[in-house]
Amino acid sequence: MKRIAGFVFLLFGTAWLGCSTSPDVVPTGYELRKEAFFAETINSESRNTYSEVMRLARAVAPDESKIQHDLDRMNDRLDTADFKLPAVLWMVYEYSDSELLSEQILRNAKDTILAFKYWPDELETEADPVDTDDMVYWTENHFILFSTGAYLAGQLYPNEVFAASGETGLEKMETFRPRIMRWLELRYQSGFSEWLSNVYYDEDIPALVALIELGEDEELRQLASIVLDVIFADMASNHFKGNFGSTHGRTYEHKMSGNRDNTGSTFKLLFDLNEFGPGNMSSSSLALSTTYQLPRVVYDMARDFERQEYENRQRMGIRLEEAASWGLDTSLLEDGMTFLTLEAYTHPLTIGLFVEMLDAYKWWEHADFAPFKDFEDVLRDETIRTALAVSQEKDLTRNMRPEVNIYTYRTPDYMLSTAQDWRKGYGGDQQSIWQATLGMDAVAFTTHPANESLDGPTPRYWVGYGTMPRAIQVKNVVISLYDVDTETELYVTDQPLYTHAFLPKDKFDDAHKEGGWFFARKGDGYLALWSSDPDADWLENSDPDSAELGDYEIIADGEKTIWICELARAPDYADFGAFKTAILGASLAADSEALSVDYVSPSQGRLMMGWDGPITQDGSALVVGDFPRYDNPYSSSEFRGEVISFGHAGQSLKLDFANRSREVSRFLD
Repeated sequence: MKRIAGFVFLLFGTAWLGCSTSPDVVPTGYELRKEAFFAETINSESRNTYSEVMRLARAVAPDESKIQHDLDRMNDRLDTADFKLPAVLWMVYEYSDSELLSEQILRNAKDTILAFKYWPDELETEADPVDTDDMVYWTENHFILFSTGAYLAGQLYPNEVFAASGETGLEKMETFRPRIMRWLELRYQSGFSEWLSNVYYDEDIPALVALIELGEDEELRQLASIVLDVIFADMASNHFKGNFGSTHGRTYEHKMSGNRDNTGSTFKLLFDLNEFGPGNMSSSSLALSTTYQLPRVVYDMARDFERQEYENRQRMGIRLEEAASWGLDTSLLEDGMTFLTLEAYTHPLTIGLFVEMLDAYKWWEHADFAPFKDFEDVLRDETIRTALAVSQEKDLTRNMRPEVNIYTYRTPDYMLSTAQDWRKGYGGDQQSIWQATLGMDAVAFTTHPANESLDGPTPRYWVGYGTMPRAIQVKNVVISLYDVDTETELYVTDQPLYTHAFLPKDKFDDAHKEGGWFFARKGDGYLALWSSDPDADWLENSDPDSAELGDYEIIADGEKTIWICELARAPDYADFGAFKTAILGASLAADSEALSVDYVSPSQGRLMMGWDGPITQDGSALVVGDFPRYDNPYSSSEFRGEVISFGHAGQSLKLDFANRSREVSRFLD
């Protein structure tokens, strides 16, 4: 099944062969950007099955060793093997008759698809005696990758038997269709527990594109298109000129630069922002697709740069205490995987179900869960495990991502984004609570390191938190209060008694400390950062691997620490000096021991905040929770999502999941 894209390449492709994404070459139009990405991928070093399928789509011989490498990962059932599943299926669906593929690689691909394990309950069968593995099936992105992969594999081989489960392809489709439907419905109504993830949206997208492009079920294809629209609306609503520099439910060191962002290549393809990344999962899938079309309104939203003041309030996720209202049952094994999409392993309400899953799926030996083996006797005692889950909840549920209220404020010169008042005092894992973004590399945020490890398991030095802050943003100002948990816990022990900021001096046009404040300027964007530790300062950076950042880390000692960040832009002040003068002259009374702040912001007036109670602005309490699904200049859609609409620049999009309706005024050209 060769798509019309091959014909498009004949018309435009040769003009783009050898082109790059340098500032001198700026393709216009979605199809031209797509062809530029094909050309860059073809001329790059081969990376993975996604890049090789793109080669096939342009009648260029693939490097089969790269494809075999991904098949080997699937055969060995290694973690993240499912990431390549959409590309492998795409290759077999679309190019099984291609003379550019050997019979051997096609036979290997079929054998791998039929032997692969698609769900943790696919245990030992006579045909497949291997039942243990270390694949992660349950987080939000893995859930949809495995589910759509299994469904499409079943559709491809309806009468074949899949070794790990003993199901025929038709039976596999029946098993996985309800799981796909449930995932799609929850993502539409409640958003993502991995909210605004600049890492894991890149995994959600190829699963949905594959379902749209390869699936034969029109209902699933329509609903997958609706959820893709929502993902791209999230990206369009929370970026700064192509840097997805918002708060994130899950991220890693990627947050340090928009150039490290896994969604950057998709920003380039869809919105003509950021840079292409050959081999990237989501942008490769979209480039290959001839079926999904981006609503024009989402593109226009993403490029609405000159709006002088932009505010987005957005709610995502579910409260575990309200699980029943979402149709979820903490006693049902099947629902256990949905609870694990928000990583609710050891919450008091789900710990019993989790133990049942450890038994049912033979997870006691799984690499991620092996540490629980040492506590098996405790976990099997309902009374003791419940008491433990309650007493150690802040540490044991650090991975968990329940409902979040997101606030993003943007001007033409900066963006500030925060998960408002989210889980203060709890441990964190891969969340990023707030970030200021003034450029692709000019970013700032604070964390409490869980330990001093720069790599390995999370949380670590720059990823996640030992203890999360109480952080609340009021337009261009965010206040973060840290109270480090000094008790010895089960998950993260011996937490460091300091917090730190990431503020890379050499990525700003000007950065220095003055009068107890750290100031930075990028173009016409201004930043001021204050710590309650008067001795806080940049550490000298002697690491050659990060020399391009200059000095970038600021350490603030103390079990309890207060950070304040305020942003501004040139039109607000006569110049950068005037901004500094206003900040240095502002009244600021802070008590780090009591964790209380009384700050008279030059832009936002008197802000008062403590560890408990509301934040007040000029004496009035502010509402920082129970946000709508979307509340911004483009959308006013209630939570939970029923009908979600977007409108901007004369274009519109109206989504109605329940009625399977997607009304688009115009698609992107």
